[in-house]
Amino acid sequence: MTVQERIMQSAEALKVFPLPSAVLLPHAVMPLHIFEPRYRQLVRDALSGDRIMALAQLEPGWESHYAGRPTMQRMMCVGLIAWEEELEDGRYNILLQGVCRARLLSELPAEHLYREARVELLPDGPYHGPEEEQLRQAVLELAGRVPPSFSEGLLPAVAKATGGTLADVVAAAIIPEPERRQQMLLELNVRQRLLSVIEEVGELIGRLQPLRPPGLLN
Repeated sequence: MTVQERIMQSAEALKVFPLPSAVLLPHAVMPLHIFEPRYRQLVRDALSGDRIMALAQLEPGWESHYAGRPTMQRMMCVGLIAWEEELEDGRYNILLQGVCRARLLSELPAEHLYREARVELLPDGPYHGPEEEQLRQAVLELAGRVPPSFSEGLLPAVAKATGGTLADVVAAAIIPEPERRQQMLLELNVRQRLLSVIEEVGELIGRLQPLRPPGLLN
């Protein structure tokens, strides 16, 4: 069964990890240290099954209700546990690979320590437009202003990615703030997402001084 098929099957009872300090974007990889008992159970159950789970933000005011079931924001990212390490005391280190956006439809009654939801999957459709090349050129210019350790990992991915994937790959690399990343997650219009990321790259370039001549996108 493919990852996409597993995700489609999970949409009626998707395991959700609400994490207010981080936002996963499709096609990005996020390292997570899992230590709370409820989320240890979530990861354990995911690893024994389809390896699918979602990362979600919480609505403002969650702090006083975190131990319970504070309201989740409706847009989340579904991911695949690409690697795991189980520690002796039951904690986990995992790498979660973002796959696609999902919209919360309803939360399921509590049957586990962790939370589950019924979601609508929102994969990007095909898109080709001039914004793709504009973003690639902006990233190429950015590569001349950042350390090689950063740009050498980003440039090959940018050269291959298209459409919404291209926007998400660049956004995941250059936007650290959870609030802004959530805004990118909410943007379903691929053209507008590309334009927003072009703007983000331009603002970053404006704050940086050239370090070296730009490299090539291959």
